[in-house]
Amino acid sequence: MTRRLDAGASLSAQLLAAMAAMAPAGVRIGCRTIREGDENHLLPQEARSIPSRLPLMRRASGAARWIAHELLADMGLNDVAILRGSSGAPVWPHGVTGSLAHDDEMAVAAVAPLSHVASLGIDIEPALPLPDDIFALVAAPADRIDATDLYLAGRILFAAKEAVYKAAYPLDGEVLGYEDITVDLDASDAVTKTGRRARLVYCVAPCVVVLAFVDGVRSAPL
Repeated sequence: MTRRLDAGASLSAQLLAAMAAMAPAGVRIGCRTIREGDENHLLPQEARSIPSRLPLMRRASGAARWIAHELLADMGLNDVAILRGSSGAPVWPHGVTGSLAHDDEMAVAAVAPLSHVASLGIDIEPALPLPDDIFALVAAPADRIDATDLYLAGRILFAAKEAVYKAAYPLDGEVLGYEDITVDLDASDAVTKTGRRARLVYCVAPCVVVLAFVDGVRSAPL
């Protein structure tokens, strides 16, 4: 399920359509163009939990959480604060998994009940080639990226590893480097050094967005 959260902006409408086409059943997903004043969408508890005082960072965090608030409301969870945890990851309400991301212009969020997927991770990047020096840091010999557009293969790989880390960390509590995640875009999956496997879906226009999700049912913590 998707929610049209930014109807006035053509870029977000295009991105939402692309994300809707890739989202698995049971996963709610949304996007929003980051704009001046979005920092005001942070709930008081959220604002206190985010250490950055940089206006641009708080604005992006506000935009991403605004999307998530709307998606959670669709699940019947209203006015839920999504705090920043000690690891830097967002803390989701009981029975829910989710993920937030943003680039310089756009914020995205995804949520799902734990009865549908065990964990989610999302990342957004500009639809531009990844610089060679960053690709050298991200890519590993076991990665398989032949099946995708070579122009954006490095960027998709980067976003995939970021998304997989976000999906794996809540389950394993393991800090991973790029070398610890092997991505197979041919098979639309990835595996971490701990053996955690995630499935991947992605779109490349108007932005690169990768969603990683771990199948299975995870019990909500008591």
